[in-house]
Amino acid sequence: MSHYTIQSIPENYKMTGFGVILEDYNDWAGNAAKTAAKKAEITENGKLAELLALADGQAYQINYVLDGKAWRGFGAMGEYDVEDAVVLDFLAGDYLVVPGTGADQDALADEITGKVFGGLLQEITDYKYVGPGNATFVKAAEDGNFYGEMWLRAKKSAG
Repeated sequence: MSHYTIQSIPENYKMTGFGVILEDYNDWAGNAAKTAAKKAEITENGKLAELLALADGQAYQINYVLDGKAWRGFGAMGEYDVEDAVVLDFLAGDYLVVPGTGADQDALADEITGKVFGGLLQEITDYKYVGPGNATFVKAAEDGNFYGEMWLRAKKSAG
């Protein structure tokens, strides 16, 4: 049995982020390159730091369906008016929470994402992922490694 928990979020919430549209969801290498380039751009130009300073300082990797297309970006919890950023709606409800640990802070969000979409969702039969998005955070753990969680909105399966 894979390790996950269910957490209930009582109210809709928003996330603000900078990201890229992924035209071909199956182009893993191309999408990873586009995403990495966007993260480098918003790190170098200070926009991500500006956003995190307005929020609680915790960065998230966000996957979302925006105007019918896959979107991936980086941002913060909450609604903020920052140039070039988009505000995304996350809905109240049950969320699958999938944890992970690792030594590489930058790789951990992608590792958790790969675990979830590479098989874990198929193994979970009592809940179904319904979106419209998910978010992953990574922070330093006390043992010198990193700890992360992916949150995905889900509905209890019938039967």
